[in-house]
Formats: sequence, C-alpha cells, structure tokens
Amino acid sequence: MITVEFFRSKRGCFGFKARGHARFADPGKDIVCAAVSALTQTAVLGLTEVVDLQCRIQREDRAGLLDCLLPDGLADEQWKQAQLIFEVLYAGLKAMEKEYKRFIRVKEVPYRENESSAFRHQKRRWKH
Repeated sequence: MITVEFFRSKRGCFGFKARGHARFADPGKDIVCAAVSALTQTAVLGLTEVVDLQCRIQREDRAGLLDCLLPDGLADEQWKQAQLIFEVLYAGLKAMEKEYKRFIRVKEVPYRENESSAFRHQKRRWKH
C-alpha cells in the first residue's frame, strides 16, 4: 500500500511524504504506482521549477519514498503558490484513494515547526 502523509498546521501544508508500493499490478504495469509517482513528482517540479523553491527532498526509489518539505522563511507569494500546489496534489490523491482504497491511503498529520517527525531524518540524507 502507498501511504501519503501531508504535514499540516493551522497555517497550512509544509510538505508531504509518499512511501510504499501499491501492488495493484506487476512492476511496470502498476497504474496506481504510476499515477501517485506522476502526481507527487509533478508537485515537486511545480515547487522547485515553477515557484523556484529550494525544498528539502528525499527520494529512495526502491522503498517507494518521496519526501518534500518547504524551506524556511518563504515570502507570502511563494507560500500561497506552494499551498495551491499542495492542495491540487491532495485533491488528486484523495480522488485516487476513493477509487483504489485498498492500494493508497492519504492522511494529514500534525506539523509543529522544529518538532515535526519529518525533521528527524538525518540531515545528510536531505538534498537541498
């Protein structure tokens, strides 16, 4: 199963973590894995290439892992653009969850700045 966690606070979304494999079909033919990969990677491209953010990204293909966290100190316009990208990603993944609920789970987890479980990763593993 693929699990996608969105790190949220009252202020908004600070990032997401997608991990696991759907096992909907054989590797290379798994439409659920392909769709989640396409959505999450497009969101990362939107954040890094379109909004021009230096997100903290961790990717491990074998584990089916993609982590993405916003950098600190964003300008208001960058924050708003990032939130829009996260909301589109969330909507797309929730629609998939309705259709393929045995293969994907989307949830929101609390985010507390400087205390988030996302920051417990070793710093050397993050790409800046």
